[in-house]
Amino acid sequence: METQRIIHTTEWDNVGIVPQRQGLPKGTTVQDGTVLTEDIPMGHKVALADIPQGEAIIRYGETIGYARENIARGEWVDTLKLELPAPPDLREIRPTVKQQHSLPPLEGYTFEGYRNADGSVGTKNILGIATSVQCVAGITQFIEQKIRRELLPRYPNVDEVVALNHSYGCGVAIDAPAAIVPIRTIQHLGQHPNFGDELMVIGLGCEKLRPERLVSDHPEQDKSEQILYLQDERFRGFSEMVDGIMQMADRRLQQLNRRKRETCAAADLVVGMQCGGSDAFSGLTGNPAAGFAADLIVRAGGTVFFSEVTEVRDAAHLLVPRAADPDVGHKLIAELDWYDDYLARGKADRSANPSPGNKRGGLSTVVEKALGSIAKSGTSPIVDVLGPGEKVRRKGLNFVATPASDFVCGTLQLAAGMNLHVFITGRGTPYGLSMVPVIKVSSNSKLSDRWFDLIDLDAGPIAYGTKTIEEMGWELFHMMLEVASGRMQVASDKLGLYNDLTLFNPGPLT
Repeated sequence: METQRIIHTTEWDNVGIVPQRQGLPKGTTVQDGTVLTEDIPMGHKVALADIPQGEAIIRYGETIGYARENIARGEWVDTLKLELPAPPDLREIRPTVKQQHSLPPLEGYTFEGYRNADGSVGTKNILGIATSVQCVAGITQFIEQKIRRELLPRYPNVDEVVALNHSYGCGVAIDAPAAIVPIRTIQHLGQHPNFGDELMVIGLGCEKLRPERLVSDHPEQDKSEQILYLQDERFRGFSEMVDGIMQMADRRLQQLNRRKRETCAAADLVVGMQCGGSDAFSGLTGNPAAGFAADLIVRAGGTVFFSEVTEVRDAAHLLVPRAADPDVGHKLIAELDWYDDYLARGKADRSANPSPGNKRGGLSTVVEKALGSIAKSGTSPIVDVLGPGEKVRRKGLNFVATPASDFVCGTLQLAAGMNLHVFITGRGTPYGLSMVPVIKVSSNSKLSDRWFDLIDLDAGPIAYGTKTIEEMGWELFHMMLEVASGRMQVASDKLGLYNDLTLFNPGPLT
């Protein structure tokens, strides 16, 4: 019988990944001579050597767990056979300035974007409607549909109207220290470059989070022109409230309709990298290809975000040495430590990650997941660390501290200033954001074939050796420029599939 290929990432690994779509049956001989002693599904691990109980199980050249029992060569190394190792001790990681390999600048790449007065660049032209309190969400949902139906057809240069609904603003401890997270998130969402500084705010009138806190402090902006209170006594009944909002929207749409795309350098891209519904291929194909593309964006002078604290925490010892200077290293450790404490207060068990779907896709431990997750950050130095809800300050690779939840992470990356999103998935998710284009990358071709109209780019060929990480990274980079220019429409925009924005609120409710 012909020997079958498996994926073996480093010479130190004692497990390999089965790439075949139907898995491999018992008795199959793989290329190093190992004979499978049981059927092993696609994406799952086979022992390439005898692994005694208590010994390290190694993938990516790192320990992803310890054997709960003796594991014979050729066995399926599933989740139940691994003991979770302790996470890296943050107190033992010392930020130091290391010699970092610098890649040559990348010049001459452009896209067509909407340039704003503050220098930021939009990839869409959107009317944004912010809310100061959850009480008005019903009316903003109503008005969003009415604007889309009655006003947008008059303004062909405006892509969409987006209501930033959320579950905050009242019934909360507005002055608690942790309240800064949701408040600055809402503030910074309203400053997103795709809104062209034409945000309108719908308030109720009695809420704790005052609408005035959500609009620009620009001296030329009249806040009264941007804010409407539903409790304003000039309104008699629902129809007058709606008329007032529609008049405000019409004025802002007139301004937005004047925006035109112009040629911008790739340095104006702010790309958020995120993965969800991950599998064992995510760290081999989609994430490394995204990481290569991330390095290209940084080389072009642009900005890249990576996030998901709980899914990088177990790779802290690999990330901190990539900090551009000790101060950045200390900030990274501080964010990871804050989240450790946050989880401890909630009595959260680290073993809750990976999810059931991740495990079915071959991911056994959060350590294995973390090692694959950080691949999407590429190899560039980390130039800054942003706390949840903070806005980007420096071009280059930024760690944006967020929970791993897809929707919360996406919301916080938007608040940080992301104007283009790359989302890598192995198990599949219809995730999308209305505020920015989301390029969906599949880690395996089996998913891409099945979800042919939901996936924008298939990184699966890397697993079979028909394309390299570099080739796929360049393909993704060129796709980013096309999507950011509006010349290519991503699947979620074609289908209108968008998730709600979700605030991270670590503060108390009252």
